[in-house]
Amino acid sequence: MAPTQPTSLPFESPPESVTSLNEIALDEALDISDPLRHFRTDASDFARDDEDTVVVPSQPRSILGETIRLTFPVDSPLVSISLKVDASHGCGGIAWPAGEVLSNYIAFRGVEYLQGKKIVEVGSGTGLVGLVAGALGGTVWITDQAPLLGIMQQNVSLNNLQSCVSVRELNWGETPPSDIPLPELILAADCVYFEPAFPLLVQTLSEMAVNGSTEILFCYKKRRKADKRFFTMLKKKFSWEEVGDDPNREIYNREAISLLTLTKRP
Repeated sequence: MAPTQPTSLPFESPPESVTSLNEIALDEALDISDPLRHFRTDASDFARDDEDTVVVPSQPRSILGETIRLTFPVDSPLVSISLKVDASHGCGGIAWPAGEVLSNYIAFRGVEYLQGKKIVEVGSGTGLVGLVAGALGGTVWITDQAPLLGIMQQNVSLNNLQSCVSVRELNWGETPPSDIPLPELILAADCVYFEPAFPLLVQTLSEMAVNGSTEILFCYKKRRKADKRFFTMLKKKFSWEEVGDDPNREIYNREAISLLTLTKRP
C-alpha cells in the first residue's frame, strides 16, 4: 500500500526530505514483498527512462530443477562446471550475470592465483563462484541461508568437489561458523539487491576480513538508486578500486556490471 501524505503539512507540496523518506519507505516495502523486482527490470538511475532491461542471464526457459553447464574462462576454457538451478529456492537458486563475470575473472587468473588459498564465498546461491575457485585449487567454503544449502550441496557433489568445497550456513550479520577460518580471499557476486540486508552484508564482510591482508573480490550489477546507499555504508569500513586487469572489463561494464577489490580500513 502506498503511503499517504500527511494532511497537516502547511505547504502545497512536501519538502524534498519528506518526499525522499517516503520514497525510501516505499522502496523498502516493495523489496520485502518482492525481492526479485530489481532483477527483472533495470529501474535505477543508471538506465535511461525509456529502457526496460531484462537482466536474467540466458538459461533454460524453465529454471525449476534444471542443470546447465558453464565453462570459464569463456574464450579459453580451463574449468567446466555443471550447475543445478532452481528458482523455487528464490533469487539465489539461479545463476546471475555478476556471478559469471566473477567466475570468469578468477578462472582467467588461473590455478597459480587460487592454489592452496583459504576462500569464502558469501551469498553463494548455487555456489557457482566458489565451485570454480575449488576446481582451480582453492580450499573453499560456500555460504548462504538455510534454504539454499541443499542446492549448493548438490552442486558440490555434481562436480565431485567434496574434497575442497564445503557448504555452510551463514546469515549476514551473525557470527560466522567457528569451523570457517579467516579467509585469504572473500568472493561476493550479486549481493547488492535487498536494502534491509545492506548493513548486515557490510558487517559480515568486516568481521571476516583482516586489515590489509584479506583480498575481497566484489562483483555487482548497478540496478537502482538504493545501491548508492550500500556504498555509503561500505565506505565506512572499506576502500575499493575497480579491477583493472580483466580483459573483459569493457564488455561487462556496458551491462552496468563492475568488479571491485575491497580493502578493509585500519
